[in-house]
Amino acid sequence: MTSATDPAVGSGALGAALARLAPVDQRAAEAARARQEQLTKPAGSLGRLETLGVQLAAITGRCPPVVPRRPAVAVFAGDHGVVRSGVTPWPQDITAQMVGNFVRGGAAINVLANEIGAAVHVIDVGVAADLSSLDGVLHHNVRHGTDDLSIGPAMTVEDARASLEVGAIIAAELAGRGHDLLVTGEMGIGNTTPAAALVAAFSGYDAHAVTGRGTGIDDAMLGHKTEIVGKAVGRVSDRRDPVAVLAEIGGLEIGALAGYIIGGAAARVVVVIDGLIACAAALLADEIVRAFSGTPLVDWCVAGHRSVEPGAAVALEHLGLEPLLDLGLRLGEGTGACLAIPLVQSAAAILGEMATFADLAPPAEEGTT
Repeated sequence: MTSATDPAVGSGALGAALARLAPVDQRAAEAARARQEQLTKPAGSLGRLETLGVQLAAITGRCPPVVPRRPAVAVFAGDHGVVRSGVTPWPQDITAQMVGNFVRGGAAINVLANEIGAAVHVIDVGVAADLSSLDGVLHHNVRHGTDDLSIGPAMTVEDARASLEVGAIIAAELAGRGHDLLVTGEMGIGNTTPAAALVAAFSGYDAHAVTGRGTGIDDAMLGHKTEIVGKAVGRVSDRRDPVAVLAEIGGLEIGALAGYIIGGAAARVVVVIDGLIACAAALLADEIVRAFSGTPLVDWCVAGHRSVEPGAAVALEHLGLEPLLDLGLRLGEGTGACLAIPLVQSAAAILGEMATFADLAPPAEEGTT
């Protein structure tokens, strides 16, 4: 196992987060299970809300858990050199245009976040264009896009570590400001290709099983994309070194998301995972945490939804996460995870606000023994 000062981890925010990670609170989980049995309902009648409530108690160490009322969505943006190899019909400059759309409040994630009172934070971790003058963006650009993973490593190991560090920093900052639920969001034209490659590398599945149509590509482009994913994964020599795998076939926003997930878990804040890109990041985060402590990350995470991208289903199965929603979504940005927030809040509210059968017992008459 590694340590918080291991070169593969670093001694910054990510190393500090890994050092703070502790098992979820099983005593709080048991108390939550016992309380579920006492609530005014048949046992198990609220299904997933009951198991989710127990998980929230375990993550936060409180029974009943406090209802999370200050959710935050972190949208990490990065570009990908593999776009030049023809894996998407969309031009790369759409990434920068969408970052501007996010900060102006015009994207789908802005609309959905506004509906539930979630704050949206946009982080440039690897956009190819220079966004330094764009107000409303958190500027943490590691490099202006990755290299083409179809012909060589996407980035250096140092770049990969730096992207992880950005995510851990953002999670610590948001938790420090009192945000009690963190949502994974992203933007990056072409990023379903590195995401599929990471899922294949960490799950052991074939490229055909994890590569999807992304933004709606045709059969010919899908075949080409699948071939690129398979060849890229074939270059991975040691899958036990997750940071090196990220450097070889990943993306900067995916690395940042992984650091963000780890940082949220370290702060004992519920982290809601979105679609394919976030699922790939969760696999990466899980590999890093296991390498550090041997502990699976699944206990700290909630899967918001099941994306129609095949790699997302593979990643969820590998992680042992059951999604809360299945709406046929494949947009990304954090949209599916954001839609699941009311369910997370409801699960906590049920445990804390619903009456128990003891509350229904008639009061003893005065003077009786």
